[in-house]
Amino acid sequence: MERTGYNKDFLWGGAIACSQADGGFNEGGKGVSTQDTRYLNPKWTAKEIADKHHNRPFTLEEFNAALQDDSTEFYPLRRGINFYNNYKEDLKLMGEMGLKIFRTSISWSRIFPNGDDAVPNEEGIQFYIDLFSECKKNNMKVFATMIHYDIPVNLVLKYGGWKNRELITFFEKYVTVLYERLGELVDFWLPFNEINAAKFSPWDGVCLIPGNEEHLDQAIFQSLHHQFLCSAKAVQLGRKMVPGKKIGAMIARFTTYPATCKPEDNMQAILDDQYSNWFYLDVMARGEYPKYIDRYFKQINVNIMMEDGDLELLKDGTVGFVSFSYYFSQVSTNVEGWEQTAGNLVIGKKNPYLEASEWGWQIDSIGLRFTLNQVYDRYQLPVIIAENGLGAYDTLTENGEVHDSYRIEYMRKHVTEMKEAIIDGVELLAFTAWGIIDIVSCGPLTMDKRYGTIYVDLDNGGNGSGKRYKKDSFYWYQKCIASNGEDLE
Repeated sequence: MERTGYNKDFLWGGAIACSQADGGFNEGGKGVSTQDTRYLNPKWTAKEIADKHHNRPFTLEEFNAALQDDSTEFYPLRRGINFYNNYKEDLKLMGEMGLKIFRTSISWSRIFPNGDDAVPNEEGIQFYIDLFSECKKNNMKVFATMIHYDIPVNLVLKYGGWKNRELITFFEKYVTVLYERLGELVDFWLPFNEINAAKFSPWDGVCLIPGNEEHLDQAIFQSLHHQFLCSAKAVQLGRKMVPGKKIGAMIARFTTYPATCKPEDNMQAILDDQYSNWFYLDVMARGEYPKYIDRYFKQINVNIMMEDGDLELLKDGTVGFVSFSYYFSQVSTNVEGWEQTAGNLVIGKKNPYLEASEWGWQIDSIGLRFTLNQVYDRYQLPVIIAENGLGAYDTLTENGEVHDSYRIEYMRKHVTEMKEAIIDGVELLAFTAWGIIDIVSCGPLTMDKRYGTIYVDLDNGGNGSGKRYKKDSFYWYQKCIASNGEDLE
């Protein structure tokens, strides 16, 4: 069959995360989540914010201080953009844009405030029934992430977080409630956002405080083993409780090229891909630990503690689609002193042939086509681009306009390469542009790193009207969707 581009059922969409958008952290019976504890002083300069983000990981002192402070002043993720109270208006704008699918996450601490509660919080469940019903009213399918980094903080305080195997039982109870109460409203389920974040951002990925662990790598990969089992449980339960619905896996994709044609650089690219990307998807999509990880675990002195039945569960609970976030590419080399640059969750080695965003993330639209081909060829499963977008400083004019031609150009190039990947033969189901409405950026915790096609009038301290404005990219994406990816001018 000849493929010429996007089929009529292609799902154009947008994505946010509850912890970055919702706010309402102490409303509706919600418990404290791990993301509620991340600190930002709004008076910090851009340099101080970058230093905190890249050089000073989350500490036990920060954690304890956050637990004693119930304000929102220094905790932007407690404020978000007040999507919790404004979702009807926001979804209406997204419906006007023409979105066919909306990705958001469910806050575990809204459903079970402490994670180990005997019964769920009905007010939290009702919020998601209302939210997802509103998506349907605006003709959008729902793509729901069960864990987008945040879990009830009580699970860390009382059980030690993901290191403790007991969390599998609590997660299974959580998922059962989600399927029972929300199953009819959700079209695509994702148990874990960017599951490989565990290695590169331990507090986000597996709720571990790096300086508080005697053997950090052991704690990370043991926690990941428990998350892999949870993913498999979610698939097993989904078959029984929400038959026909797709349940998938996701990584933060760190696309890498050999820095040169030297054999050493090519070998390093293979190893970087295995340890940073493929391992995680291999377990969830192929159902077993790959052989190459044995050597890596030996190098870093990691020994996964398994129980009877674990391997069988992984084999039986393989996912129905794979997804990833894609923002940048990097190069692989062992050459010392190679110039580095920032990227999603990591500092990568710089590709001299690419331009970069204001945050140093290298812009590589062809890398998206390259990645789509790699992922589909490896797993032969449907693919979703769960996140992609450009974080940039935007200026709101006096007459309420935002002229973000740089974002339009970024989106145009990436949409063009997505089409090429489909013609290549990739079964691409959906594209959910990240931060479709401006939200608190997860890395620096600021509002001024904006991804949206909808501007939100709030600054890094949460000051502003909160009013929403359509950017130029809003109208561009609206036209792109209406033409099914053909009109990109």
